[in-house]
Amino acid sequence: MERTGEPRFRDRADAGRRLAELLTDYAGRDDVVVLGLPRGGVPVAFEVAQALRAPLDVFVVRKLGLPGQEELAMGAIASGGVRTINRDVVDDLRLPEELIASVAEREAEVLLRREALYRGDRPPLDLAGRTAILVDDGLATGASMRAAVAALRALGPARVVAAVPTAPRETVAELAAEMDDLFVLITPSPFLAVGRWYDDFSQTTDDEVRALLAERADLDD
Repeated sequence: MERTGEPRFRDRADAGRRLAELLTDYAGRDDVVVLGLPRGGVPVAFEVAQALRAPLDVFVVRKLGLPGQEELAMGAIASGGVRTINRDVVDDLRLPEELIASVAEREAEVLLRREALYRGDRPPLDLAGRTAILVDDGLATGASMRAAVAALRALGPARVVAAVPTAPRETVAELAAEMDDLFVLITPSPFLAVGRWYDDFSQTTDDEVRALLAERADLDD
C-alpha cells in the first residue's frame, strides 16, 4: 500500500507519526508487535508503536559480507539467532561452509553486543504467531529490509509487514512480493537518497535507541 504526500519530513519522529496514519488497521490489537531496525529506524518505530499502542522491540540484522568484498552479502544473521544464506552467491562462488560459519560467528558477537546495549536486561519479544511490523527510516536498495524479512520469517510470525516513510518506486516494486504488506508514505522521483527527504537526518545514537526502547517498555508495563 502506497500513498503520496508532502515529500519531506522534519525528522524521524515526524516521519513516524505520519507513517502511523497508514497503519490504523493495526491499532489496539494484542497480536501486533513493532520492530525498529537500528539505529535510524527506531525513532520512527517508536512513534508508530505509540500510535498503535503496540509493544516495541529492536530487530538487529548483520550482513555476512564476503571477506575482501564485504559489500557482497553471503547471507545475514538477525535477532533470535536466525541465519539466512544467499544461495545464489554461495553456490555461484562455491563458498565453503567453514568461511560462512567464521564470518557468521564474528558478526554474531557484534549482534549480541548491540542487542544487550539496546535492550539491557529485557528479553526479546515473542514473535511467534503475531503480526510483526518492521520499521526503518527509509529504503534505498532495500537490502537490509530484505534480509530482515527473511530472518524474521524464521521466527514464526503470522504476518510480516514492513513500513517506511520513503523509498524509490523500483525498490517498493521489488520488495512488495516478499512480505505480507508494505506501507510507504512517499516514493519521490528522482529518489537520490533517504536523507534527502528529511530536514533533520542526523545520526541516531546508541543512547537514543536504548532510551526509546526503555521508554516504550515502561509504558507497556
